[in-house]
Amino acid sequence: MNKKFAVLMLTLIMSLTLVLAGCSTSKQDPKDAMKSATGNAMKMTSYEMKSKVVIKDLQVSTKETADNEAASQVMSMLKNAELTIDGVYQNDPMQTEMTMGINLKGDMSMSFSIPMVMTKEKLYVKIPSIPMLPLPEDVVNKYLVLDMKELAEQGGTTFNPDSLDQKKAQQLSNEVLNTLFEEYDGKKYFKDINTKDANLPEGVEAKQVVQFSVTDENVKEAAEIFVNKALPKILDIIAKDEYREMVGVTKEEIEEAKKDLTSANKDEVSKGLNELKNYLKINQFNINTAIDKKDFPSYQNAAINVEMNDPETKENMKLSMELTNQYSKINDKQTFKIGIPKEGDIITMEQLQEKMGGAAY
Repeated sequence: MNKKFAVLMLTLIMSLTLVLAGCSTSKQDPKDAMKSATGNAMKMTSYEMKSKVVIKDLQVSTKETADNEAASQVMSMLKNAELTIDGVYQNDPMQTEMTMGINLKGDMSMSFSIPMVMTKEKLYVKIPSIPMLPLPEDVVNKYLVLDMKELAEQGGTTFNPDSLDQKKAQQLSNEVLNTLFEEYDGKKYFKDINTKDANLPEGVEAKQVVQFSVTDENVKEAAEIFVNKALPKILDIIAKDEYREMVGVTKEEIEEAKKDLTSANKDEVSKGLNELKNYLKINQFNINTAIDKKDFPSYQNAAINVEMNDPETKENMKLSMELTNQYSKINDKQTFKIGIPKEGDIITMEQLQEKMGGAAY
């Protein structure tokens, strides 16, 4: 894909991810509410959560995928696919458990769930029974245990103990969100939604619902603000040692990313942003955050429907998806249904590799 297409995708994904990071606030001006809320997120020391992602439509067409049957099958599987996460988190002592559900539709439909448990130093992942992926019977339903300290000491691994530090992740989100919100005009991009019109699920009570939205009219400006103003500052935040190591990027990678936004590439990026109107259509890009009476984000919903059609490169994409995120029992005493897996229920990476190596395929 060319750079302008990649820049646009980065803009959409980053904007969505950052706003969905969560915030809370008192009833006030929408933008001020979102900004002041970031600090309050640090007060969430425990909670239950339910998240869901539904890909309503996904169509991608490039020169490479036009005649690719495998790519067509993947697109078919992802259309109407659902990803769910039900979990419980507590900060002290650090423990998180969640069950990820994957439901694929289409000609090769399949469904399975993956329970996971995280502590400060270990990650347990239950090995699921996956259709079309035969696994040894004595491996299925065992918990694969990963010792984060050992992995970090081995070096050359993508795992980092800091990556499981929820408190530090919240701090990073707070700094990024404050930087992001500061750059956007409150009247153009933020507004209050009547709680009766926000389609909140049963059981969710909110005193304020704030919406962040991008439309066909302001998408070019929104992209320019993100790429030229917010993103360089966000990269500086990530460059801090405590965050850079947690995210798993090097100083060189960050410097390279910053160079792509300046000097020789600046004109190319600017040209790509100016041509947005020629190939991008925003049918819907709304993110609602519902705030409860205790100033916590009780529910979030994102509705995205975009089309990209580049006449020069013949790169076309249509994406329609909905994301929801619901928090409950915030700062209450939590109940862990799975608990820490016991010795007889776990398997090490070495044991798994041994059993997989001896399996017949």
